[in-house]
Amino acid sequence: MTLLDVSIVNVAIPSIDRAIRADPSDLQWILSGYALTFGLMLVPAGRFGDVRGRRNVFILGLALFTVTSAAAGLAESPAWLIGARLLQGAAAGLVNPQVIGLIQQLYRGAARSRPFGLLGATIGISTGVGPLLGGALIELGGQHLGWRLVFFVNVPVGIATIVFAWRLLPTAPARRAVRKGLDPVGVLLLGLGVVLLLLPLVQRQQWHGPIKWLLIPGGLLVLLGFVGWELRYRRHREPLFDLALFRLRSYSLGTLIGLLYFGGFVAVFFLFTLFLQSGLRYSALEAGVAITPFAVGSAITAALGGRIVNRFGRPLVAVGLATVALGLGGVILALHFVPGHGAPFATAVPLLVSGLGSGLVITPNQNLTLSEVPVAQAGSAAGMLQTGQRIGAAAGIAGVGAIFFSTLAQTHDGWSRAFRDALLATIGFVLIALVAAIVDSWTERPGTPAGPGRTN
Repeated sequence: MTLLDVSIVNVAIPSIDRAIRADPSDLQWILSGYALTFGLMLVPAGRFGDVRGRRNVFILGLALFTVTSAAAGLAESPAWLIGARLLQGAAAGLVNPQVIGLIQQLYRGAARSRPFGLLGATIGISTGVGPLLGGALIELGGQHLGWRLVFFVNVPVGIATIVFAWRLLPTAPARRAVRKGLDPVGVLLLGLGVVLLLLPLVQRQQWHGPIKWLLIPGGLLVLLGFVGWELRYRRHREPLFDLALFRLRSYSLGTLIGLLYFGGFVAVFFLFTLFLQSGLRYSALEAGVAITPFAVGSAITAALGGRIVNRFGRPLVAVGLATVALGLGGVILALHFVPGHGAPFATAVPLLVSGLGSGLVITPNQNLTLSEVPVAQAGSAAGMLQTGQRIGAAAGIAGVGAIFFSTLAQTHDGWSRAFRDALLATIGFVLIALVAAIVDSWTERPGTPAGPGRTN
């Protein structure tokens, strides 16, 4: 649900615009406000779960997500919907680190491969199927009710998941050691730094002029302050995030790969949907169907990738990244030969290839990145990994989107060319991530097992 709501709302924007008379700035906040608070909450939420018990925090986050989804579906004004989306994103950020933390807690070594594989399949399906499900719900409910169903669909699923989580997830006592705290100053500094980094990216089209980009160096300075505080704080108590984790090659390079890859592949969904709906005048449902091959491919290989990552290690991630780049290159060729209304059919096979590669990236990379992280720090480590992915996604959409809209303005409605140029930038993100994966493969210590079997 939490990842689905990143993409499902894209196809509902035209309906929301007409129903509650939202202006472009409102629509931008409805989309980006969720991502902003989602990214803001991840590390503090991971820490909170580490300290207070992941099962309880997971259920709390689910309950808040369900309530805020209902509030979004009942919205009668842009301000109401924006507020609900901000709270919904915060609830999503509360939930996500607990999932990875629970896997780290309940499984050891190679046994983590299967649950991580299933998690990867879930990520692939939920990210890719969002536009399809959103389009189907809008088709079912019509222009006035359909967009509300996009939010209401979370309510029955959320209630059922809370019941299952309450009955099936094992309880664990909260950590009570004297040195374990929640580090409020660290939370404040990290949160402020993330907000300053993300705001100009998510508001790039609404805030005109170059001044907004000064927030990025400001955010970097605040994050440097966060690093200094954490180094000082750890002398007395356990910090919000143990920076020593970045001394682990698997964690530091894996986090970098996640940031770069999400910077590329998330932009593809956003721009392809825009290309089909605004450029080729496809319906929301038709646009969702066109993106489905990527989701199918990702779901197929994600579970497999989680199972075989122990055998192949980071080279498996490198193969996945190369396959994604190859598939996106195929999309560019398909659009060159079939630039018009046949584009969804021409791009189906290369999108499937990209999806197959993506399934070998997200799950195995996540597994390898967290493989040497102590269980006690699993939540905060997962939170930092996902924060990097959210920042990468925002930066990718901003950068690749700028190329897309710039080409579109220069070519006077040349939608196919604009999308091809954006795909070239996306491939650039993927290839840089590929370099990081190759570096990790080459520098792996001789005699070290390839995968998570070396952990803990």
